[in-house]
Order: sequence, then structure tokens, then C-alpha cells
Amino acid sequence: MTTHPDAPEGLLEALDAYEAALLTNDLDALDDAFVDAPGTMRGDDRGLLVGHDAISAFRGARGGVATRTLTRVEVRPLAEDLALVVSVSRFAAGGHGLQTQLWRRTTAHDDTGPVACWRIEAAHVTGRPRAFDPTVWRAVGDPLVAPSASGPLDGRTVAVKDLYAVPGQPVGAGNPTFLREAPVETAAAPAVAALLAAGAAIRGIARTDEFAYNLTGRNEHHGTPPNAADPTRLPGGSSSGSASAVGLGMADIGIGTDTAGSVRVPASYQGLWGLRTTHGTVPRDGLLPLAPSFDTVGWLTRDAETLLAVVDATVPDPGPAPAPTPLVVPEDLLALVDPDTASAFSAFTRCLDDEPDRVRLADLGVPAPDELRELLRLVQAAEAVAAHGAWIARHPGALSTVVGDRFAAAAANDPAATADAVQRLGVVRDTIRRALVGLTLVFPTVPGPAPLVSADAAALERSRTATTGLTSLASVGGLPAVSAPALTVDDAPVGVCLVGAVGTDRDLVRRARDLTTR
Repeated sequence: MTTHPDAPEGLLEALDAYEAALLTNDLDALDDAFVDAPGTMRGDDRGLLVGHDAISAFRGARGGVATRTLTRVEVRPLAEDLALVVSVSRFAAGGHGLQTQLWRRTTAHDDTGPVACWRIEAAHVTGRPRAFDPTVWRAVGDPLVAPSASGPLDGRTVAVKDLYAVPGQPVGAGNPTFLREAPVETAAAPAVAALLAAGAAIRGIARTDEFAYNLTGRNEHHGTPPNAADPTRLPGGSSSGSASAVGLGMADIGIGTDTAGSVRVPASYQGLWGLRTTHGTVPRDGLLPLAPSFDTVGWLTRDAETLLAVVDATVPDPGPAPAPTPLVVPEDLLALVDPDTASAFSAFTRCLDDEPDRVRLADLGVPAPDELRELLRLVQAAEAVAAHGAWIARHPGALSTVVGDRFAAAAANDPAATADAVQRLGVVRDTIRRALVGLTLVFPTVPGPAPLVSADAAALERSRTATTGLTSLASVGGLPAVSAPALTVDDAPVGVCLVGAVGTDRDLVRRARDLTTR
């Protein structure tokens, strides 16, 4: 390591100790290496973290860094207790990185009393170049699959959730064991083929939560894709890789699936546009199922116009657009969201040309949110076990803990309650569909901003329960739902969701675009 003759006393020793802590992932030592203040900063290609707590939470979820050595260190003293350090690192696996750090001399206390020490006040990390981000992608190409024709999506690139058949690729479903056994597909799923026929190219296969049975975006096998809007927060699942690819500008369109909110949730968490299509409108052939009664094709984009172009290329045109239907806010859904989100949503509705009326689901003849959530949970669980239970039984230990526990809980559900839910689904779905003829519901997509990456399993399960209370109405009803980036809560995005009648997919996107541009 190259030293610098003007380095203040103790600074290079502090730098060496910090590098040693990085290589051993000593979280306590790494926390201590940064100034414990709300203004401390750390930035990289995924975003800027401000505050010691935010940096600590990020580091706790990162899982360490690749083995490296410092090959050059330059020090520039700026003041008596302040120095700029720029270092070049060489990675054992190849490649170089660059770290720029602002170090401040502070005072710590040990058994002997106060002692001077150096801590990092600001840092920017330029990592080694990567062929692709393995937390976002399973496979990428330039392109991975070329367009099959020219059309309205010429020049657009697509991130395909790892549940769809893509020619020349197996379906991995977010699980390495499943991927190893999966056959190579010879033809594209119709939903994917429609994008190729409209001129889009497949950029790559994007990561997903295992078998799409999660809503966080965490994957113990591949890591967590970054939240493009806020690196301290989770990306949202199960279409997490597709959402992150779009949010980070790696693709223009993300094709995902939405069973219980797996397009709407990551769209809200990352400030994207996300559409869950009317159940059955877009063919699901070539799509690995989770719960066929609810599984739908959906897309994520950075803007409404791209989403509309995708809809035009994929969803049959029903003819002239109908007159706008009244907007109504379901109060019992609004009651499920965090107070700050409710306040931001109320401010949003007050700015509309006509402030929506508020109703209760019971006024529309629709079951309460808790009943819808439980109906969704039971039927989804039964169908998930039917789809994948035999494979899971043949591969003990292949699933991550969280998803494995979810499948185990699904298999343990009361058979009588499950049978009742399966029998009631058709009746409840018809009831919801009749209730929304001539109406459009509007409410926050999720209860609040995305959970922090440091959130524990219990907190994430609470978040899942609250979230499915909001998403279950469209899922049980088999209705289209669009999440539009419209709210900011705690400096993070929260979507506004519009749910409409069967077949109003295109009109919902147009209306959401008009409402949010106002």
C-alpha cells in the first residue's frame, strides 16, 4: 500500500482497521468507523445514504464485500482534524475500485479516558465494473432475444420475470435447484412474444422471489435487488428484479406477474407505473403458475406513455373509450394505511377537479377487507401447494427459510376452511365485479413506503398482512389495477391505485396519467 508523507497521525492506521473490518464483515467495527451523526453520508452507484443509522442498516443487509487489497492511497489534509483520502483497490477476483473518503478526527472514550480517533464523515465508492448485477438479473444479453418484428415498441428493452418461457432459457423461478432441473424453453410465452412482435427486445431474465410467493423482493439465494428510489428500502416482490431493472434504467419495460400485488407493490415502492391486467385478458400459457385463480400478467414502466404502448401492443382494443366513471375512495381500505400516507393521499384527492366521494365496501355490497384477504390467502395457499408441493417434497431444504415456511404454513391450513374459500371464490368475484360496473376505486397502493432493508421477519410479515388487505380486492375480483407514482411519504414514493371494472385496463392507465399530471 502506498502511504503519504503528509498523512496525519493515526489516519492510515484507522484506514487499515476499516479495510480489515470490511473483509471480515465486522458490523460493529464498521459502524464505529463512521461518524455517528445524522449528516454522515455514503454513496455508490445505487444511491446516496444520509445518516449513520441508514448506512448501518444498508451495511447489515449487504453481506460483506469481495476480497480486495488497497494498491494506492492518496491523502490530502484539509484542516487540522479533517483529511481527504482517495484509495484504489484491487479485487482478488479481478477488477479495480476507487474509494473517496472524508475522515474527521473525533474523540472516543476507553478505559483510560478520552482518546483521539479518526472516523469517516462522507464516502463515495466506485466499485469494480460488473458484467451485470446478479441481484437484478439471472441472464442478460445485448440483446438476449431480438425482436421478431417492428412495431410501436421499437428500441425498447424488456426485463422478463424468471417465471416466463423465453426461447433458449430455462425458467428458474428464483430457486437455483429448480433452475438446474428446468428444461430449456424453445418458444416464448405468448405475453412475451407479443412484446417481441411489437418491436421490443429482451434485455434479460430478471430475478424473482422464489415461486413468486413473497412480497418483499428478498431472495436468500441471489441477494436483494436494489430499490431504485431509495437504497435503504426493500424493492418489493415478487416482480422485484423486473422492477429494479426498470427503476435503474437497465430496461424500459418489466414484465411481471401479479397474484396478490406482485406488480403493484414494487411499482409503489420504487416510484414506477405498474399495471395488473384483468384476470385472463392476457394469455398465461408459458408462465409458471403460483395460484392460477389470481395469477395475472402485468408490466412495470417509468412513465405512463410506455405503459400505454405496452397495453396497446398486448391487450385487445375494446373499441371507443367509455365516459369516465365516478371516482370513489373506499374508506375501509384507507383505514389500513399509515397516518402519514393517509394524510398525503387526502391532500392528493383534494387537488383533483372533483374530490372523490367516500364509501364503505359494504355500501357496494363487497365483503370487508379482512374477509377478502383471508379468502385470497386460503385459495392462494391451496393452489400454490397444488402447483409446487410435490416438487418441494422431493427437494427438502431447497427453499429459503421465509418461502419454505410460507409453503409449510399453506400446507397446514384447515382443509374445511380452505374448501369453503374455494367454493365461495366465484360468488365473491362476481359480487365485486358487479359492484364496480360504472365505478373506479382510488386509494393508496400500499400502507406506506417500502420497509427498510434492516426490517426483521416479524415486521415484514406485518407489512405483508397490511399490504394484502389493500391488494386483495383486485386480486379476488380478478380486476385490473394500476399503481401510479403520486405520493411522497418520508421522502419515499407511495403509489396511488385505481381499480376498475373488467376490461378497463387501458382506460385505468389513461385516467391515472391524467390525474397524476394534474
